Amino acid sequence: MEQDNQTNAGRDFILLGFPEGQIIISFFFLLIYLLILLGNLTIFTIVRTDAHLHTPMYFFLSNLSLVDICYSSTSVPSMLGNSLSGETTISFCRCLAQLYFFVSLGGVECLLLAVMAYDRYIAICNPLRYSIIMNQRVCWQLAASTWVSGFLNSVLHTLMTSNLPFCGVRKVNHFFCDVPPLLRMACTNTYISKMLVYVISVFLGICPFLFIVISYVHIISAILKIRSAEGRWKVFSTCSSHLIVVTLFYASGNFNYIGPISSNSLEIESIASVLYCTLTPLLNPIIYCLRSTDVKRALRKAIRKKIVSVQEAKWFMHYKG
Repeated sequence: MEQDNQTNAGRDFILLGFPEGQIIISFFFLLIYLLILLGNLTIFTIVRTDAHLHTPMYFFLSNLSLVDICYSSTSVPSMLGNSLSGETTISFCRCLAQLYFFVSLGGVECLLLAVMAYDRYIAICNPLRYSIIMNQRVCWQLAASTWVSGFLNSVLHTLMTSNLPFCGVRKVNHFFCDVPPLLRMACTNTYISKMLVYVISVFLGICPFLFIVISYVHIISAILKIRSAEGRWKVFSTCSSHLIVVTLFYASGNFNYIGPISSNSLEIESIASVLYCTLTPLLNPIIYCLRSTDVKRALRKAIRKKIVSVQEAKWFMHYKG
């Protein structure tokens, strides 16, 4: 046991990866990853450059886009590399680094979605004091606290996992390094480690989700008091996008960390983990762009500006020639 623990840093893990159709699945995930980068970079750039979008709601949305870019980048590129090259081994240190950033950014997104719900709650239920409560300083403090809390949370998981002894052939029944599959692979009693996962998952998963649900109970109650049907729909449309994202992210994430753990659920768990590290980052920019008139207006403005600048450059080169 001691020998295994001492040689952890020098041993590699084997990721089982995609069983069949590797090339087709790999290009499918490559397309998804490129769309994630394009969509979220577009949202982030537009929000940061358009003065009309310098509001608390879009400030948090730009943070969400940045989290999604980093979140998907911790797992998808390595999955693609392993699948295309056939090289499924990953070093102990690299595995822990991947685990640290994946868990960190997942925690950041959990808390950030709760902060976005709080922002919508203040905007709809207390509109007269919205600009006072959600001032620039408060927005930066809330955003910073989500990032710091997420990265501090992951330190516990990483240290806990790094001290586990792994025996025999280290086959990780997953696409990338995550806490649940590594705990199952350890050759020691992992009761304390599993309880830590549950406790922190409740803190970062269930509690923010309940906070979001309570916030939206108050929001929906306030919306129903609006007499105009058009007014009710206009207000609800600003929140429905966030509800869709929350449902997708928390449903798949909570199943992975606090759902049933059995041999029959391993494949479902792997699919769920792939969903919350790819599907949510992919859908976030699509949902917010399609349902936000402000973002669509800013996007059209940016495209027109880009077309004009390209035409001016062509004309300049033509006359110069």
